[in-house]
Amino acid sequence: MRLALLLVSIIISLPSFAAWQLNNQQSRLSFISIKKTNVAEVHRFTQLSGELSKNAKISMIIDLTSVDTGITIRNERMQKFLFATDLFPQAKFTASLSKEVLNNIAENSIISVTGELSLHGMKQAITVDVMLVRVNDNKFVVSSMQPIIIQAANFNLGAGVEKLQALAKLPSISKAVPVSFVLTFEKH
Repeated sequence: MRLALLLVSIIISLPSFAAWQLNNQQSRLSFISIKKTNVAEVHRFTQLSGELSKNAKISMIIDLTSVDTGITIRNERMQKFLFATDLFPQAKFTASLSKEVLNNIAENSIISVTGELSLHGMKQAITVDVMLVRVNDNKFVVSSMQPIIIQAANFNLGAGVEKLQALAKLPSISKAVPVSFVLTFEKH
């Protein structure tokens, strides 16, 4: 009888440890570029993938070739001269959550996540406060509570920004870029 109860409790608890897949269609990662001192434009990446594993490991991949600025030539220039997608086609964010956080996805909460961003051959620790919102038993949404500021110099992107500035004949392009996201995960 004890064995049966133990097995039932394990089976019941398994869904809370299921893997969660990022739903690209219901997710958005946006960034803002600032040129000519005070002209701000919102851009995004259209191809994201990721998972929150059974072991509470987060892995998110940003396809840098999917940058969407609304202007084809600017997309191409960013891919070639800024991100160097021929060498670095992806950015990746990885982190580990506590099992407690994973078990409490059922509850809406605000948590701080520290992980590692790999971009353009460089790695940098990033901490972001996020809001987890449970939609239903099979879906939750995580969004940044405030933008993350990515410094071009931390990822060897400064020369790429300067190249874009020269190509577009602009007096300035900011090397500090605010990034925000809304990500939808579904039980796999």
